[in-house]
Amino acid sequence: SQELCSALEQDHEELQMEKEAVEQRTRELRKEGELLHKNLEQQMCLNRDEERSCQMLPALPEKKMVFKGLVTNKEDMNKLMLTPLIRYPLPGGSALITFEKAEVAQRIIEVKEHMVELSYGEELEELDRCRVRVQAAPVDILLPSALEIGLTRSNRSILVSDLPSLGISEEALLDKLELFFSKTKNGGGEVESREFLDDTGQVVLTFAQDGVAEPLIARGHIQVLIGKGKYELKISPCMSGDITDLQLQPSRCPRTVLLSGIPDVLGEEPMRDALEIHFQKASRGGGEVDTLAYVPAGRQGVAVFTEDAG
Repeated sequence: SQELCSALEQDHEELQMEKEAVEQRTRELRKEGELLHKNLEQQMCLNRDEERSCQMLPALPEKKMVFKGLVTNKEDMNKLMLTPLIRYPLPGGSALITFEKAEVAQRIIEVKEHMVELSYGEELEELDRCRVRVQAAPVDILLPSALEIGLTRSNRSILVSDLPSLGISEEALLDKLELFFSKTKNGGGEVESREFLDDTGQVVLTFAQDGVAEPLIARGHIQVLIGKGKYELKISPCMSGDITDLQLQPSRCPRTVLLSGIPDVLGEEPMRDALEIHFQKASRGGGEVDTLAYVPAGRQGVAVFTEDAG
């Protein structure tokens, strides 16, 4: 009985030691697992940073930015703001009249047909007065409500910026750039086309062959000899955007009225004056006129609509 008791105690001690050893190993494995997980996270983070710096940074043009104190809501971020510039064809014998108040435009449209007095003067006899009949209608235009743009990176084009002001024509500068970048010793190749981007002071050069643009982009900057001077120019990828989806919605101009059927019986300026005099009279349902554009019969015009700030 004593021997059995001591054997059980020994077994218990051995089990206790084994249990502690297992617990110690478990703690070690847990530590190793945490370390491995941490290393993996760091590696993934590093890879993401490298990928971001490789793909994104060269594609972004350098811009000096300054914070002006405007803070926006988080949900307003990543939204493309559209400022429509709508071109509206105007046939001959028509006019566009914009009133200061929308309710005036609405009244004029509701009447539909207006007798416009062309000869104003108290001394004129009734028979000498001249009137023309014109039609009033609302102006409906299509406005973009949603827009999707797909960006593609050209594999043959580069964007050249930080160009010097040399006092020469754009064409002459393009010639000098083409001459430099067409030489293989400068890392270039045959230039297929060159183009100044409007209002940016940047040039897009497109090479005839693949494999020329990428090494130049990877360099980021290049010393270019122009005339007697050396200039460091910035080389960036050339991104082009194509509209992949455009949705339009009809919109009615609240303050503008289209007048049509205007006969060509007066000169352009007198007719414009006569229309404005008629439609600003409150007694005829009119009101203060903001702008008026008139296109005589036999001619055509294009009205440009921008966002109404009023």
